Amino acid sequence: MAASTSGATVGHSVRQVAALTGIPPDTLRAWERRYGVVTPGRSASGYRVYDDAAVRRLAAMRALVEAGCPPREAAQRVSSGTTVGPVTDSADGARAAGARGPGGELAGLATGVDVAALGSVLDAAFAAPFEEVVDDWLMPELERLGEAWAAGRVPVGGEHFVSAAVQRRVSGVLETAQVPPGAPRVVVGLAGGCRHELGVLSFAALLRRRGVDAIYLAGDLPPESWVVTVPGPSVAAVVLGVPMAEDAPATREALAALAAAYPGLPLHAGGRHQDAVADLAHPLGHHLATAARELVASLHATP
Repeated sequence: MAASTSGATVGHSVRQVAALTGIPPDTLRAWERRYGVVTPGRSASGYRVYDDAAVRRLAAMRALVEAGCPPREAAQRVSSGTTVGPVTDSADGARAAGARGPGGELAGLATGVDVAALGSVLDAAFAAPFEEVVDDWLMPELERLGEAWAAGRVPVGGEHFVSAAVQRRVSGVLETAQVPPGAPRVVVGLAGGCRHELGVLSFAALLRRRGVDAIYLAGDLPPESWVVTVPGPSVAAVVLGVPMAEDAPATREALAALAAAYPGLPLHAGGRHQDAVADLAHPLGHHLATAARELVASLHATP
């Protein structure tokens, strides 16, 4: 749809798009945030509005997801125009991994509130060394859980139930790791408005297990709080996560504030969208155990 002569964008509202496509409004917004499948305009009042092309793209993505395609792959296929043809092997692999539920073990457990079953799965997973658990099982499972939620296959309450249990386990790993006296200190957390913290929490736990005094600040910390909380001389490095695309602007603000307050302080970024702040912080890569090992090596190599 074209913009009106008054400057306000005209088109379909979220509610209208939901009715046209059969996609629940929460799922529609999640697909927009997570996968960038559409970029709506804004009305004069600031509400999202979608043109006809956006509606067609969303309908195509829904059809792919219902055919068994993971939401991320479906969004890529819609964006590239390859919405026809069989679902690829990656989708088949996701379905195989989800034999116990829609998308994976954790996603399957998010469809109900079975404390004992979730505890058993986490007990089995966390019996292995955390360095193996985090990259080989935990991060992929959390990705599948997020995709299942975005596709509307698990309820919000179920996703929170599982995520909270995982967070307790990872927090336990962080708290029980022993740090030797005089260990280098690294501050880890998320910028203002950023709340998807399981990745950075896991990274802090990995650093602790490697003998680093990792100080975990959790999420939603504004720039001024980062500056006050990070006293330069006692901190060897700072790590901020960028788990979602919409987290990049706030992370950039925090990094810029830290760089201005503490020139020369090593700043690092992790998370799926770390490259969005690569001009302000060193990207750590997407394999957490490797990133932790390399960061620790760089700390010990610093004179």
